[in-house]
Amino acid sequence: MPPTSDASAMRLALAEAARAGAAGDIPIGAIVLDPDGEVIASACNEREWSGDPTAHAEILALRAASQLLGEWRLDGCTLVVTLEPCPMCAGAVVMSRVARLVFGAWNDVYGAAGSAWDLVRDRRLNHRAEVVGGVLEPECGRLVQDFMATRRSGGRH
Repeated sequence: MPPTSDASAMRLALAEAARAGAAGDIPIGAIVLDPDGEVIASACNEREWSGDPTAHAEILALRAASQLLGEWRLDGCTLVVTLEPCPMCAGAVVMSRVARLVFGAWNDVYGAAGSAWDLVRDRRLNHRAEVVGGVLEPECGRLVQDFMATRRSGGRH
């Protein structure tokens, strides 16, 4: 087991997700661990305040990790995210060569790591990541559910 366990890394991702929610964005957070299990990047959703449709937590964390390492290939790295990635983010997992994807809550509508699609492990692609889903699932799911319930009832964060 790496120095940073999946559960402890997910707690860090949850802190990032809470930051996004407080800023009015869907509360999703992501952490990148290097091959030794050390945290090298973290991010939260920034679509609303940046006006960037690609500013998902996963994309921002992968970008920060690549910049830190000076390499687009994140061989041996782990991406930890509070919600199962969408197709765009799952594609980024494949393209960045992340070794492991760990996520909290399943995303039955947009999930692309085993729910609606399984892009991350598609045998037609040249890279497949190991996928671990459901880590701290109740906490991760509750953040998004509470946020969406508030949005639907007319409230704003």
